[in-house]
Amino acid sequence: MNMKASKEVSLNMNVRGLGQSATLAVNAKSKALLAEGKTVYKLGLGQSPFPVPDCVEQALKDNAHKNDYLPALGLPALRKAVAEWHSKQEGLDFKPEHVLIGPGSKELMFNLQLVYYGELMVPTPCWVSYVPQARIIGRPISLIRTPFVDRWHVNPTALEEHCASEDDDYRPRLLVLNYPGNPEGCTYSSEQLQRIAEVARAYRLVVLSDEIYGPLHHKNEHVSIARYYPEGTIISNGLSKWCGAGGWRLGTFTFPPDLDWLLEKMGVVGSQTFSSVCAPIQYAAVAAYEGGAEIEDYLAHARRILGALGMRCSEMLNEAGVLLHDPTGGIYLFPDFDPFREKLAARGIVNGAMLCDKLLEDTGVAMLPGRAFGRPTRELTARIAYVDFDGAKALDLSREIGLDQPLSEDYLSEACGNILEAIGLICDWLKG
Repeated sequence: MNMKASKEVSLNMNVRGLGQSATLAVNAKSKALLAEGKTVYKLGLGQSPFPVPDCVEQALKDNAHKNDYLPALGLPALRKAVAEWHSKQEGLDFKPEHVLIGPGSKELMFNLQLVYYGELMVPTPCWVSYVPQARIIGRPISLIRTPFVDRWHVNPTALEEHCASEDDDYRPRLLVLNYPGNPEGCTYSSEQLQRIAEVARAYRLVVLSDEIYGPLHHKNEHVSIARYYPEGTIISNGLSKWCGAGGWRLGTFTFPPDLDWLLEKMGVVGSQTFSSVCAPIQYAAVAAYEGGAEIEDYLAHARRILGALGMRCSEMLNEAGVLLHDPTGGIYLFPDFDPFREKLAARGIVNGAMLCDKLLEDTGVAMLPGRAFGRPTRELTARIAYVDFDGAKALDLSREIGLDQPLSEDYLSEACGNILEAIGLICDWLKG
């Protein structure tokens, strides 16, 4: 047997056939097309367009000399800042010892599934890595399909029916909720979260509440399910989206006291894998989570820019006949092109992947098909990340206008014209 064949035989069955993360793949493809001199509108990768706040960047510079290994659970000062930040946001009493720091929330989610032996329950559409992570580890997976009419979020009644469909009501299960959502940009109301909490409590679910986009709720009205199900909710957060620091790779998990045993075992896994998160970045993150006037100003402008831009993109697509919900937070839209099914079929396009491939080929607009987010292959859904603009310029122009004045169409054209041009190309392409 040659070496190549030997490697194929020894390949873990859980990763056989597993592809690269769809978001990273589309970003690499976009960069390759740009390198060829082609015009590309990068609406595939959901990276924050805004720079890291000055005070956080300065804190990184001030602590660049810190080169010690920090505790596997995280820098004590950072754990304290994160606990106080969530306590202030949710009106709950989180303690520093309930916080775990990791190299990005993505790694923490993987380690949670590694440690917690249970079924993964995920409403779809969902972020591209929840399910592949479970497959890598070998965990059972239940996908809960959600309809357009429910804003692509799980209905509490449907969740209860799903939980009651098996004989063992109390088998270990991990429910993932992500809101404001990736890929659809929608969120849950307080009433919905209360009802979901009732179901979770009745069936003793562990809830992983992925709130990475919470601080980017466009009206600053984010509410965590931890308010209604504090004993069973783990809150996931990090610097990547609301602090513009995706490449810094710092994530946080905040646990309830009832799940201290889970935090402890995740800390053990962390000590045996990544050891500890980069020391200078942890020190810098303290400045982000301690907040203050500069952070609040940064977030206020980021929220209203993303809110105004998301609404304008939604209006344009809706006017063109696309099925779409207005976004309430984050940086995404999840259009459904089903009204164009017959017209697209006449052009040889019968699913979301073909739609995205042909759109990129014809217009240079890169987006991801709904299939990457757990939707049926035949569906004509796709995700748009409306982030391909100069965030620093957008912030400066927004500050010149002032928070007491609305952002005009002229502002959006000047600050985010690339996005509006891309959406216009999609609308024109649909007419063709």
